[in-house]
Order: sequence, then C-alpha cells, then structure tokens
Amino acid sequence: MKLSNLSIGLIAGGVFTGMLGLAFMAEPLYKSFCQVTGFGGTTRIATRAPKEILDQEITVRFDANVADTALTFRPLQRDQKVKIGQHGLAFFEVENPSDKPIRVIASYNVTPHFAGPYFYKLECFCFEERVIAPHESKKLPVVYFISPDIIEDHVANQLETITLSYTFFDSTEYQGPLKQQAQGAANSATPG
Repeated sequence: MKLSNLSIGLIAGGVFTGMLGLAFMAEPLYKSFCQVTGFGGTTRIATRAPKEILDQEITVRFDANVADTALTFRPLQRDQKVKIGQHGLAFFEVENPSDKPIRVIASYNVTPHFAGPYFYKLECFCFEERVIAPHESKKLPVVYFISPDIIEDHVANQLETITLSYTFFDSTEYQGPLKQQAQGAANSATPG
C-alpha cells in the first residue's frame, strides 16, 4: 500500500498537533499525578483525619526557605514528635522587612520522598497565594498527620524522621486568582 503525499502530510500534521497538545498538558498532568500519588515528596491534602492513632512516633522536622523575594521565613519549632495518625500543629513565621507589599505562594515537599504518599495536610498556608504587607509579620499554621497506612510500606514504616519543607516564591507573575487574606482558617492566625 502506497501512501500519497497528502496522507503523509495529514499524518505528520496530526502527530505534530498531538505532541503540541501533550507539551501543553505535561505540567498540569504531572502536578496532578504528584498530588495524587505523593510522587517526588509531594504531600497530600486531606479533608478529615484518620480514626486510628498508633503508638509509633515519628519526628517531623520543619524547613523554611525563600526564593526571589525579600521575605524572612522560618519555622517556629525545629521539630515535633507525633504519633502516626495524630494531628500535628506547627507554625511558621513570615516577615516582610521591605516598604512594599510582596505577593508570594509557597511550594512544599517532604523528604525522604517516599514518605510523600503518607504525609497529609488538613490545613496549610501553602494552599493559596498571599500578600504580605510592608513591615508585616504573620504566624502561619499547618495542620498535618502521617497516615497509618505507612505501616504497610516495608520501607517507609522504618522512618524515624520526616522533613517538611516550604519555599516562598514571588508570585507577581502568577496568573491564578488572588485569594483574599480573610478567607480560610489558614489565614486567620495573626501575630499577637
């Protein structure tokens, strides 16, 4: 069977269009994949806590970083010991020493990366973009737990320490909706 030049051109055009579509979809698909599977240390979001709390404890360390912004950002505790399945509550402090408001959004992950599928957040300042006013200081909470399912993982169940890390990035170029600071419990913690 011989293909005409027109058929070859249509096939090539279809392949090109398909590849172009995949290129545009790669980032959102990868992000969704990581959030669903915990791949690469991406934590998961939960709407409710587990009913079971185990006796086994894990130490959760906290790390805070900034990129491309003048903010100072730090955890208010170095680490916490939590039982598997138990709620943990940690606070971070962000401060804007500049004379201008700074728009930021936080990225996050856990290490070791294979702990990602078992680390859940119920509430987090990282869920939305924020504006930090000039010379403003805020205390930002995160409510988390480690799923009892970690016990079934023959590698992850040996963990003694998990590090939860955040990095604030300047979001001036961010195209998503700007969330109002009054919304959500994650925004309600203020210094004082």
